[in-house]
Formats: sequence, C-alpha cells, structure tokens
Amino acid sequence: MYSPAPRLSVGVEYNPKADSVSPLANAILVRETPRRPAIIAGTSSDRIGTPSGQSFYLTVSKDLRREIRLSVAPYVGVAYGTYEDRARGIAGLNVDFGHGLSSLVIYDGLRVHPTFSYARGRHGLSLILAQGRHPGLSYNVRF
Repeated sequence: MYSPAPRLSVGVEYNPKADSVSPLANAILVRETPRRPAIIAGTSSDRIGTPSGQSFYLTVSKDLRREIRLSVAPYVGVAYGTYEDRARGIAGLNVDFGHGLSSLVIYDGLRVHPTFSYARGRHGLSLILAQGRHPGLSYNVRF
C-alpha cells in the first residue's frame, strides 16, 4: 500500500490461491469528527472465496471510543461485486486492543470472516478465518 495523500491509499493485492492480482484503493471522502462518521470509498478483490472479480464499496464508520470508553469502530455500507454482478449490504466491527493488536470482524454480505492483526511500524500481519473456519494469512507493507 502507498499513501500519496493523507486520505488516499493505493496498492496491489495478490491472491496466490486464485493466482490473481487486483488493484486496491481506499479514499476517505468525509473525515470522522466527534459528532460525524467517516465516509470511505474504495476497491479491492471481490468477496472472500470468489475465484475472480473486483469489489467497489462505500462505507460509513464511527469510532465509538468517546461514547462507550472502548476502542470499537463499527461500519456499514454497500459493495458492488463484479463476480456476481450485484450489490450487497456489508458491515463490520474493528476492535483495537492496543500495542498493535486488533481484530476486525467482516460481514461481506453473505458470510462472516473474523480477523486478528498485529501491526508494527509500516508492517502488518493478519490471520483471517474465512467463513469462520478456513485459516489464511495476510502480510502488508505501507509506503
């Protein structure tokens, strides 16, 4: 991932199981404030488990730390996937445990995929349980 601007990240995703390369992009359209959620648009490979396709999404997210005193940030949105040629509702919940540890639970419109991540500096390592039962690893580097 490369961040050419504070509110924009671009990159390349490689999925060895599907032997596919796809673009990644994430843009913060509206910044979060204490009273207003963030609005984020982006693209990545289609749903976890599809053999091909690209996904385009728009989400609304809000860090609830101020309101509930826990570092919890839910999101909801819509994603259009080219593999099935349809839009679907998506949602998720990020929990920050501190010291670089976090968990993101992803609902892709069909299935739930829990992840557990460790980040240090510009490196990140994530364990994903695709569909709640198929383990996988993800490694990323930010520039």
